[in-house]
Amino acid sequence: MKKSNKAVFIGGEIYRQAAYGNNHPLTIQRVGPVMDVCRDMGWLDDEAFAESPQASWEELIRFHAPAYVDAVIEADQVGRANAKLRENYGLGTQENPVFTGLYERAATSCGGSIHAAERVLDGGCAYNPAGGTHHGQPAKASGFCYFNDPVLSIYRLLDVGMARVLYLDLDAHHGDGVEYAFADDPRVATISIHEQDRWPHSGTASDPQRNIWNFPVPSGFSDAELRFLMEAAVMPVHAGFSPDAVVVTCGADGLAGDPLSTMNLSNVALWSAVESVRDATMRTVILGGGGYNPWTVTRCWAGLWAVLAGHDVHEPLTGAVAAILGEFESDLVDEEDVLPAWFATIADIPKDTAVRPSIERLALRQAA
Repeated sequence: MKKSNKAVFIGGEIYRQAAYGNNHPLTIQRVGPVMDVCRDMGWLDDEAFAESPQASWEELIRFHAPAYVDAVIEADQVGRANAKLRENYGLGTQENPVFTGLYERAATSCGGSIHAAERVLDGGCAYNPAGGTHHGQPAKASGFCYFNDPVLSIYRLLDVGMARVLYLDLDAHHGDGVEYAFADDPRVATISIHEQDRWPHSGTASDPQRNIWNFPVPSGFSDAELRFLMEAAVMPVHAGFSPDAVVVTCGADGLAGDPLSTMNLSNVALWSAVESVRDATMRTVILGGGGYNPWTVTRCWAGLWAVLAGHDVHEPLTGAVAAILGEFESDLVDEEDVLPAWFATIADIPKDTAVRPSIERLALRQAA
């Protein structure tokens, strides 16, 4: 089968609705501005855009416990979670609050990732920036994630006959929910590059087992170090596993300036990592993930679409895009830390540094 270069962007107006309530890192708008930037830059037309469907109850219970899905529906309908739902399912906590439209939004994120899998069956790539809720557990909300859309996307690929699926997680936080789902499934290999000693405090650098590779990296993780890990470890795993499809969670929280990590990546480095696996794979699903700085996450995910769709990410910003970036606010990013470059370009200026010995040892250990 010849590989297709066609790319599809999966989104929806639902992501413009207020979510998570006040005093939460995900109160900021993310997917809506990404869609606006891509359209205003001329990168996204109606032909390349697909409206995200909402995952059905039957699709959600492919991974999640029926009682848990029902609990999310109940909490959404009532508008709060009682003590039982908080204790049993992690709903209604400060971490995973109940808000208006919770079930529809979470199920639509999953529907988008399931649809992304369906769109690449004949080749190409599909991009759902609203996806990447990789902490969701079978019967519990966790880490701002109510359901686990990467798992459901992978299941759809497996269910239609894909023999091997590789999952690559570039989020600053370990993709614990996805690793858990497929730890005993030889059809799925999981790779996670994440910041060490950060929540959920899993994904340690144990020796690889059962197609699980974890790369917990130190603070200040740089472009050169990501490039090194991709070349020395990730792509060799890809070549050895020879996947029929790849699912990537491209969280933007590893970027310099994100308030919930101390990694130091440029968006250009993340795009390059995604391109590496996309170019080596016939079918690629690309999802969003974390990202808590509105300027860096919007520029990263909009630029990622430009790269996937073959547009020039270095072209000057339109006035409309500059206005979008100028209207952002964030309680988590101090005013003095907002960089002028975030209003001038989509692409960061990469900063090359040396690869530290700890990164080299990590790659060698995981490749052993």
